[in-house]
Amino acid sequence: MYKVRVILDTQEDVIRTITINNTINLEDLHFTIAKAFGFNGLEMASFYRTDDEWNQGEEIPLFNMAEAGEGISMASCILHQTLVNTNDKLIYVYDFLHMWTFYVEVVDINNQLITESKTLLSVGEIPKEAPEKEFKAEDFGKDLDDEFKDDIDPYDDYDFNEY
Repeated sequence: MYKVRVILDTQEDVIRTITINNTINLEDLHFTIAKAFGFNGLEMASFYRTDDEWNQGEEIPLFNMAEAGEGISMASCILHQTLVNTNDKLIYVYDFLHMWTFYVEVVDINNQLITESKTLLSVGEIPKEAPEKEFKAEDFGKDLDDEFKDDIDPYDDYDFNEY
């Protein structure tokens, strides 16, 4: 049995601690998390491998997206093979239109067998709308324009004598 803590990425604390069978796949975990937070589980979702600092890594999509079918999916990833140790983590993104983002962490692993998942702890209510995500990118264009503005004559590429 795994005890997993799932935290919604919001300013207010919204946490669920659930117990799940360690032989389920990540697709079953997806439905368990969605249900624990009041979602129907019908939207697209992905898990992302992460390190201890929650840096997003390899995507594990709900469906196999590879052309030849050799890619990974939630159905092909078994929980005890994906999250091997206590404190292993995943990022879970549910509903790509709204980007509900959750932090998933294994808090306990034991040999107890359970037949169905249970929510042990429920803290906070999920907001009516997903928190806005702000994606920042560096403005590389200004640096390049400033660096080359004196070196490039925009008319160098034209041979005005031919016209």
